Amino acid sequence: MIEDSKTAETAAVINVARQICAAARTAPKACGVDQLSAYILTEGNKEKLAAEMERLAKVLDRPFFCRDAACVCASQAIVLLGVTLKERGLNEACKLCRNENCAECSKNNGVCVYAPMDLGIALGSAVSIAADNRMDSRILFSAGQAARSLQIFPPEVEIVMAIPLSVSAKSPFFDRK
Repeated sequence: MIEDSKTAETAAVINVARQICAAARTAPKACGVDQLSAYILTEGNKEKLAAEMERLAKVLDRPFFCRDAACVCASQAIVLLGVTLKERGLNEACKLCRNENCAECSKNNGVCVYAPMDLGIALGSAVSIAADNRMDSRILFSAGQAARSLQIFPPEVEIVMAIPLSVSAKSPFFDRK
């Protein structure tokens, strides 16, 4: 068999994306509660994501969404990680949300701090897998917003971040204009 490097590199990116999903799943979660969701986008789906980022750049007056859309287009795959914002039931023992208990947090439309912390830990695990495999990556808030806008995740997943992955001679995720 003879395999050209482009085919091998694309397969490596997909393999690393799958490893990233596993690393994010096994990352520590506060109170042992797993509220993480993950998806991998390739080919036409990443182009749809980039197009939505460009649309949102105009709607939200956020030009950097267009810059980040170019990063999405330059990648071979995108890993999306999201979390559901649901209280953990620690009540008066916690108060990190600045409410007296979880019921008050919910009533005041507050945000339990544990899901965003869990997402941050999962993102750290995820990008460490990319780095361990010498894969270029970057965490993009903008692509996560576009994924939410496209309703890739169920509506209860309220925070989404994206990790584009690339194998190229120079990382498309840095030295951006």
